[in-house]
Amino acid sequence: MEESYRYPIGRFKPAEAFTPQNKMAWIGSIRSIPLLLDYCIENMDEGQLLVPYRKDGWNTIQVIHHIADSHMNAYIRMKLALTEEAPVVKPYDENLWAELPDVFEVPLNVSVTLIHALHRRWTALMDAMTDQDWNKIYIHPADGKGVPLWQMINLYSWHGKHHAEQILALRKRKGW
Repeated sequence: MEESYRYPIGRFKPAEAFTPQNKMAWIGSIRSIPLLLDYCIENMDEGQLLVPYRKDGWNTIQVIHHIADSHMNAYIRMKLALTEEAPVVKPYDENLWAELPDVFEVPLNVSVTLIHALHRRWTALMDAMTDQDWNKIYIHPADGKGVPLWQMINLYSWHGKHHAEQILALRKRKGW
């Protein structure tokens, strides 16, 4: 049961290849995530927003702020890879970030608005990228391997849907 609560759409399965169809689907997913998140939290009250989506999991407020944090990092990583030769990116501890004061003091709608603006910029950037751009890499220090931008966007197209579904599944279980 815990696995289905944690990964309601399943664990991430990377694509094996970069194709025009995959690229369009991934960009479309990134483009639609802000609207999906609007739908996820529509009419939720403060009490509901504070309920964790699973035992020992984040609440909806933390999930939304996490998406903003994570996708900002991804956007910056993409820009670094487009403008530098195989830059080494800085990792961060998402669990510690989810406990910082801004997560609890800043209204949720601030991160929702940020996600809307960020995804608008991000998709504009991706729409203008060449096939050569998609093969540019950044280095993640966790394993020292290069991550092509097409693989990164494959992951982040899943990431937004993954967290949205955690919220939707919680709402369904609770009858909200």
